[in-house]
Amino acid sequence: MMSQMPQPTALSRCPSCEEPLEAGDRFCGACGYDLSAVPAPPQDEPTIAMNGTSPRPPSAVPSVDWPVAPEVDSSNTPAPVHRAADIRGTDSGGSELPHPAGESAGVRFDRPREPDEYPLAPPAEAPLADPPLTDPRTAELATPAAGTRLCVACRSGSVDSDGYCENCGHAQPRERDHMEQELSAVSAVSDRGLRHHRNEDAFAISSTALPDGAPAVVAIVCDGVSSATRPDEASLAASRAANEALLAALPLGTHPQQAMHEAIIAASEAVNSLADAPAPHDEHTPHVNAPACTLVGAIVTPTLLIIGWVGDSRAYWVPVDRASPPARLTEDDSWAAQMVAAGLMNEAEAYADDRAHAITGWLGADSYELEPHTASFKPDRPGVVVVCTDGLWNYAEAAEHLAEVVPLDAAERPLHSAQVLVGHALDGGGHDNVTVAVLPFPAPAQGAGSA
Repeated sequence: MMSQMPQPTALSRCPSCEEPLEAGDRFCGACGYDLSAVPAPPQDEPTIAMNGTSPRPPSAVPSVDWPVAPEVDSSNTPAPVHRAADIRGTDSGGSELPHPAGESAGVRFDRPREPDEYPLAPPAEAPLADPPLTDPRTAELATPAAGTRLCVACRSGSVDSDGYCENCGHAQPRERDHMEQELSAVSAVSDRGLRHHRNEDAFAISSTALPDGAPAVVAIVCDGVSSATRPDEASLAASRAANEALLAALPLGTHPQQAMHEAIIAASEAVNSLADAPAPHDEHTPHVNAPACTLVGAIVTPTLLIIGWVGDSRAYWVPVDRASPPARLTEDDSWAAQMVAAGLMNEAEAYADDRAHAITGWLGADSYELEPHTASFKPDRPGVVVVCTDGLWNYAEAAEHLAEVVPLDAAERPLHSAQVLVGHALDGGGHDNVTVAVLPFPAPAQGAGSA
């Protein structure tokens, strides 16, 4: 029956992820949001009438008792700001919503895991349709063949090659939307963030042994340049190529700083090769540029710390003893950094400019000239190295600020530390993809062995 069919949406953007919609869409192509569940828009009640007077509120809607902000007094002291978390809300019936003390409304990945399944209410009785409609939550479907990918929504239908469930039509989350990896001496977390439609970051972590048997721990983090074509492919290719180059060179006795330099060159060549293999749809979009990304990497041994980078992804040093100062170990290839280095602006002025994050160095076929940066350090105390994209440091730019976010037990729990740092970026707004790798220094002996 037509009355039971989901109606096409009249929305221009998805209410869940803000992705543009087309007329007749039933599900968001980016996040799979069920657009038939979107309620009808309320009656248009302008705040200011066309004649300049304010209309009276509908009598059926109770007034809201908003807190009154005091005026600025004669000493020009600004009025206190009311945060959303300070105002206790009410539900549609006027009852006060629960708001446990100390609970944050932000997103954090270090909270207890949610249960895998929730109990489902039985479907409501409905008139028979011809043919009868199937409730995807309770329908008994044939068991899919081994290796078939199942839908995350109905948990029964198989997923087609386009990423949609053949049973309920739900779009499936991309594998790279949220990724975590943990090794004994290094961990990394990457998340799509709250605003981007896909994750264009990538990472690779591993460990190996030097010729003398000492462990060497590796972390590579790459950030795809969104204004370039296929940035997600660029970051993935670069991270894999750099990691493989290091795993091949370090056991042969190549000095770690030289190995890092060669790894960045290998990553650049991998990204350049993507420009020679255009995507199938490029014939319909001829005005494209070469794939590009930034890169930052770290090698940790029992005595040495090596950093390499191109672009504006960063590495930070946070000592275990927080009485010692933290430090940023990289200098951005960016417009802001160039202005500061030339003495034309101070750091606060440069990073407040709209051009601040325009990068001046990257990996890609259209880069002006590849200039890998490498640095070698010999820390005299234990600590952790935080390797990250600007999706994190936009919310904790100064080394002192970042150190305040890093948990005190980061050296013992690097995965938890990476989760907390990603959670900090998401709590701050999550405007960009965010990727973080945490490496304890010195490298523990159990980190040896390829992984």
